[in-house]
Amino acid sequence: MFRPLIVFIGLRYTRARRRTRFISFITFTSILGIALGVTALITVLSVMNGFEAELRDRILGMTSHATVSGPEGQLNEWPVVEPTLREEPRILGWAPYIEGQAMVNFDRRVSGVMLRGIRTDYESNVSEVTKRLVQGHLDDLKPGQFGIILGSELASYLGVAVGDKLTVITPQVTATPAGILPRLKRFTVVGMFQVGMYEYDRNLALIELQDAGRLFQMGDAVTGVRLRLDDVFYAHQVARDLGPKLSGDYFITDWTQAHSNFFRAIQTEKRVMFIILLLIVAVAAFNIVSTLVMVVTDKRADIAILRTQGMTPMDVMGIFIVLGTVIGAVGTVIGGIGGVLLATLYPAWQASRIRPAEELRYE
Repeated sequence: MFRPLIVFIGLRYTRARRRTRFISFITFTSILGIALGVTALITVLSVMNGFEAELRDRILGMTSHATVSGPEGQLNEWPVVEPTLREEPRILGWAPYIEGQAMVNFDRRVSGVMLRGIRTDYESNVSEVTKRLVQGHLDDLKPGQFGIILGSELASYLGVAVGDKLTVITPQVTATPAGILPRLKRFTVVGMFQVGMYEYDRNLALIELQDAGRLFQMGDAVTGVRLRLDDVFYAHQVARDLGPKLSGDYFITDWTQAHSNFFRAIQTEKRVMFIILLLIVAVAAFNIVSTLVMVVTDKRADIAILRTQGMTPMDVMGIFIVLGTVIGAVGTVIGGIGGVLLATLYPAWQASRIRPAEELRYE
């Protein structure tokens, strides 16, 4: 069907003569429509994928890929699980933690907060908080000194700076001769972190693990052990396989359970956007059909002459298949190039603004 003569004629019909300027304009708009549709499709899907990946990295940078905890929300002897965790090849690191709700007070400002007790020698194995510190160092959290690291938004709300002392109030109470009193403890602000997510920057504070144990009256027990995996998408499988290997009564959860609704909403939005953009491309494709119909109407005399010269109906069909293919292919190539360039533009701009001193500060 696609003999050189047929390809030549099909390509020739993409160029205009004086009396067919309007048809060539329609051809150009068809190519432009396909290009814009493909550009929009690639750009939006790239942005959505990047948005999802960025959120996932920010969320999982401060939370755990999986968590091992006890039946009543605490783990009494967490070191006993370490040998089992060490044998699992997909587990890169682990860290004990204590987590509880409290209130912080400075001057006349009070705010609820999620307190997380950490061991500084383990924490870098499971989170990126070290890279998110804007003031202070993680090693400034020392047992018995009751230091605290606040999220940047929380510190801004309270109006505190490094070196200030604030009061932490826990739900536990202490019985005294004067009656039931809430547990209060003074902490010194030793640092601040900024994740870029309001949920963490406004509501999370870090303290040393032993200090958290004394504050929440947990002794040597912890809330659980946080795990970091080599691939976050295997978290559910690792959690499922780890259960039978741990001898005892343990609860194992992963990030897909803790944030399932959030990421499910993003996936739904991506599907809907894909359908909408696909409809845009479909509309642009219909322009090709209308263009070919107009060309066929305009070239009826040419087609008749070609038929008298011995060209078969299949040959005539091949001419217009070549014409439609060229329009679609050119539009798709232009749109693909434009979409790839426009999706890479923002990351390239971000990379150009990296400050070496800031990035290498904690390396």
